[in-house]
Amino acid sequence: MLKRRSNSYGRARDSSNTAPSSTSRDEEVAWEMRPGGMLVQKRGEKSDVPAPNLRLRIAFGAMRYEISAASQSTFGELKKVLTAETGLQPGEQRLLFRGKERENGEYLDMFGVKDRSKVILIQDPASIERRADEMRRNAKIQSAHRAISDVSVEVDKLAEQVSAIEKSIANGVKVAEVQITTLIEMLMRQAIKLDNISAEGDAVASKTLQGKRVQKCVESLDVLKISNANVKPVVVTTKWETFEPPPTTPQWEFFD
Repeated sequence: MLKRRSNSYGRARDSSNTAPSSTSRDEEVAWEMRPGGMLVQKRGEKSDVPAPNLRLRIAFGAMRYEISAASQSTFGELKKVLTAETGLQPGEQRLLFRGKERENGEYLDMFGVKDRSKVILIQDPASIERRADEMRRNAKIQSAHRAISDVSVEVDKLAEQVSAIEKSIANGVKVAEVQITTLIEMLMRQAIKLDNISAEGDAVASKTLQGKRVQKCVESLDVLKISNANVKPVVVTTKWETFEPPPTTPQWEFFD
């Protein structure tokens, strides 16, 4: 025989059920579908339970790394950790797990990454080409610096000769014109060398500086050429002192 429940009991039970339902509405639980089809509680921004750390094996060509990462980390965060190990920037890395490349925003645990899992790291082909271009560019800049440095040494020597000619003319000493013209030709050769140097980066500033030095020396020599033409040569003569012999007087003998 089934006993009929009393109304009071039913009302009491109804009231007890309404309270948790209001509480559950206040604390709604969000759910998400994992790739494997499992329905799990959606990860919140704050969690009282710390995510377990995973020891991951990273294969990068012939190199092997073992790093620690939280299970709720993303593959993008894993790339940042690998930057310190490999020297590759996150944008230069591609991470493969279970044969597929993983995106930066994808979580490790959601794709089945467990302790001791193996993740393959490869360098992005585009970044390899960029690095090769950068290495070629740096080598070109270094070559330009060496060539400019060689020109600078020669310009230093020629500038000293210009200063010596300037001092001579200032002291009134006439300089052979061929000496000035030869010096100008040597400076112009250095200017041609500078023009043939393909400079990039900070080498451009060094090339421009040496070009201005050459130009300044040539302009100084052009002015000195005019000044040198107006210098009158100094004629050095030796004045000899002549002495006349003393007059000779006959000596007379006196006889008593």
